[in-house]
Amino acid sequence: MSLTRDASGKLLLGGVLLEDVVLRHGTPTYVYDLDGMAEKARDLVAAFEGTAHLVAYAVKANTAGAVIRTLAKEGCGADVVSGAELRVATACGIPPERIVFSGVAKSDEELDYALLTGPMGIRAVQLESVEEVARVAARAKFVSRRARVALRVNPSVDPTEAPHPHIATGHDEAKFGVPLEDLGRALELVEKSPHLELVGMAVHAGSQFKHVAPYLRAAKVLFDEVKKLRKAGAAKGLQYLDTGGGFGVDYGEGAAVPPSEFVRAVRAEMKTRKLDDLALYVEPGRVLVASSGVLLAKVIQSKVATADRWLMIDAGMNDLVRPALYQARHRIVPLEKEATQGEAFGWHVVGPVCESSDDFGEHLLPKAPPTQVAILDAGAYGYTMASRYNGRQLPVEVFIQHGKIHAVTERATVESWAAERARAGEPTRLRATVPMAKAEKH
Repeated sequence: MSLTRDASGKLLLGGVLLEDVVLRHGTPTYVYDLDGMAEKARDLVAAFEGTAHLVAYAVKANTAGAVIRTLAKEGCGADVVSGAELRVATACGIPPERIVFSGVAKSDEELDYALLTGPMGIRAVQLESVEEVARVAARAKFVSRRARVALRVNPSVDPTEAPHPHIATGHDEAKFGVPLEDLGRALELVEKSPHLELVGMAVHAGSQFKHVAPYLRAAKVLFDEVKKLRKAGAAKGLQYLDTGGGFGVDYGEGAAVPPSEFVRAVRAEMKTRKLDDLALYVEPGRVLVASSGVLLAKVIQSKVATADRWLMIDAGMNDLVRPALYQARHRIVPLEKEATQGEAFGWHVVGPVCESSDDFGEHLLPKAPPTQVAILDAGAYGYTMASRYNGRQLPVEVFIQHGKIHAVTERATVESWAAERARAGEPTRLRATVPMAKAEKH
């Protein structure tokens, strides 16, 4: 992690004093160390040892342009799950050839955009159901492009291996992926269509795996199915196998296996099954960005009139929803000198949002409360999931590179939001718009 403390005990990220960031930009504020993210990407790319691959960064983890451009410079492509994410990825310089599009409910407009992006469309639209095959074929016909596609298999793995049900995606009751019993039918429909070209097969077991075994089990399901297809003379045009993302990070409860270990284990399995003529794709998100980001907050007040000791900060669940949504835990530390274990005290840290779930849990902090804190490992699924609930403004984002502030996104004002909401529902004069192409029925 690129977090350090100076000689006086004050917290720095990427060499920048975080107290100075608060002084200049206020709170709540996300701060990202771009160099730390670049190092993570380099380490992962190196694990492929020059073999054919694509590290398709899961854009949903952090959609900031500076982050995407940093990872693209290190050789990453993109895994997107919406037309908007696709637009961001291409605007940040990622070639369409290095983009895959996942998701269970892609709209016709999103599919059209993906198929018309670049000379041949994106690298692949990843199909997640038998029913989606016909939809993508219809859109390909409509825009006069042959769609390159991959079939995402649901590996039917044990959902209890994921740390929370909401991030378990590879089990029988999940909405994701083609069920194993439907794979043959999906493949037949793809190969019969003159508008589709099967270039890949994919799988994704879930997120936050800290050891190789559950990830590898899902990969083996995919590899076994591909071996069967090849033996039957099917899927002759395959170019890649995509084993998904989900590499875990340490949120303070114990170290996770480095993503390079996942890659090496999967590559060994591919070689054992004589599938190493195919490229290996992976879709890391949080593991590249989480530990290189923090959320800064000011302490508003304490409350000690109850059985609990509450520490109330100005960052809430609208800024970082993971604790409320997943019961996730993020470490919280003071920006000033950190207390020793003997001086620490259990504080229940909560935000200002009018919900009981706006709760970051109990943390050991100085008995005399700090004035400013950092919520750690917040570089993934923080700002991208933020909202303006309770009329709160979106946090600032500060980007650090080479030991100095590289860029800042400005904070919207309370007045601008209030004016915008006050106008909501007022009659407005309709502007002329360019009509969108009507979707064909299929």
